[in-house]
Amino acid sequence: MNLIMIDETKCKRDGICAAECPLNLINPPGKNKFPSEGGKAEELCIHCGHCVSVCPHGALSLRNMSPKECFPLDSDLRPSAEQVEFLLQSRRSIRVYKDKPVNRKAIARIIDMARYAPSGHNNQLVEWLVIYDKKDVQKYTSMVIDWLRFVIKESPEMAAGFHMDLLVKAWEEGNDRVCRNAPHMIIAHGPERNMMIQSTCTIAMTYLELAASSLQLGACWAGYFNRAAANWPPLKQALGFPEENNAFGAMMLGHPKYKYHRIPLRKEAKIMWK
Repeated sequence: MNLIMIDETKCKRDGICAAECPLNLINPPGKNKFPSEGGKAEELCIHCGHCVSVCPHGALSLRNMSPKECFPLDSDLRPSAEQVEFLLQSRRSIRVYKDKPVNRKAIARIIDMARYAPSGHNNQLVEWLVIYDKKDVQKYTSMVIDWLRFVIKESPEMAAGFHMDLLVKAWEEGNDRVCRNAPHMIIAHGPERNMMIQSTCTIAMTYLELAASSLQLGACWAGYFNRAAANWPPLKQALGFPEENNAFGAMMLGHPKYKYHRIPLRKEAKIMWK
């Protein structure tokens, strides 16, 4: 079976599939021929599905992806520019949460939305760890504090630059300034050997944060937690990543305790035109 299959009863030979293929793996149609699979398609195809998605006639299938399996685009659901602008501008980093858990289905839904984030060569290598129980979030946060104490001792200049002593002091006084007593933590991890995994996880986590905002959930990047998860062996071992994986993003999640009423000011964008 070929990787790329053309239903000649539906194909209009418009050449859109060939024009859209990122790696030029589809031979364009001619006067008396239909588009066809290129010689290196089997070797080079990244299975992004552009060719399946872009064909207006549903004439092209991949071996592992048919038009019937792909949800049709509904233009009525596409948000306006004003709605997207509002979502992006109204998003806040939420650090104060209600003392109640987020429904597991809601968490699964925002992760499901985040899996559509772009990734280099469509590698889709992001894996997710959800620390659901708040007691476990606090248990792992205590290990982050251990890492902070280690950094303060071994790299005092760096620790001073990030005010790590204040985080440890707050923790000892019963105030969690690392994970802000968040009910849940979501970690994106993937294989360290992949040179694009950092950006892949970062983009996916950004999708996750926006997806959370769309459901009126509160999220906030957990930088200290992620740094410790990636570099502190006791925490890495406790989290149980596959041996080849590491953490490349951590996000607090919960129900916001307070509502925001205004969009705060931001610096003007610095743009260079050439």
